[in-house]
Amino acid sequence: MDYIEQAKVFLATKGADFGITLLKAILVAFIGWQIVKFLSKAFERLLIKKNIDPSLTVFLKSLIHNGLLILLVFSILSTLGIEMTSFIAVLGAAGLAIGLALQGSLSNFAGGVLILVFKPFKVGDVIEAQGEIASISEIQIFHTILKTYDNKTIILPNGNLYNNKIINYSTEPARKMQWVFGIGYNDDIDKAKQIIKDVVYADERILDRETPYIYVDSLGDSSVNIRCRALVGNADFWDVYLSKIEEVKKAFDKEGISIPFPQRDVHLFQQKD
Repeated sequence: MDYIEQAKVFLATKGADFGITLLKAILVAFIGWQIVKFLSKAFERLLIKKNIDPSLTVFLKSLIHNGLLILLVFSILSTLGIEMTSFIAVLGAAGLAIGLALQGSLSNFAGGVLILVFKPFKVGDVIEAQGEIASISEIQIFHTILKTYDNKTIILPNGNLYNNKIINYSTEPARKMQWVFGIGYNDDIDKAKQIIKDVVYADERILDRETPYIYVDSLGDSSVNIRCRALVGNADFWDVYLSKIEEVKKAFDKEGISIPFPQRDVHLFQQKD
């Protein structure tokens, strides 16, 4: 009977306080849950408005939502009077250890997030990075997948990719291409320049045909080097570039313009005994 009496006394003295504390915890849980839902939806709308990649939008929304839920749980437990200091310290130490162990992966993750947010390139772009020139096939959270022109697959970690030099050849709708054609020192420079102009700027794919850019670039060891520049749409870049090399060579041959190649004079000396 003593235990029953003690229980009655405890409920009489402490029950009211516990009931109030429990009511506060339920109130915190209800209001906190509404705040979590509101902030999660607001964050999602912000990401959509900023035109963030859909896969990253889902991931970041989930990350923010779960983080807010963890904070809500801590708030509820703290309202119930449960001491959270030690638990938070242990959780922080565990997080630090995991972060150090996964340092490379976290770097790649951060790089992937920055790539998807700031968009230095997108799927389909042709880029030069890490010594490779290829088109973007897929952008993942940890890696970016590229396809080369000879159909090789290259997987680059996003951490290294974002923190190093990237050349994006697809940012602008058109690119400047240039050729250097060497002619002999005895050939007519003006005639050679006219041939280049007639061949290159007759192509309708050249976007700046009205302003030809052809000039003597340098006087080499074996040739006079003539440089030509032209603006071409990205889709036609390689077709125009390669075809004009062949066409100019054939036009030079037809008009008697020589394309010299390096030559070396070798002198032999006979040693007399």
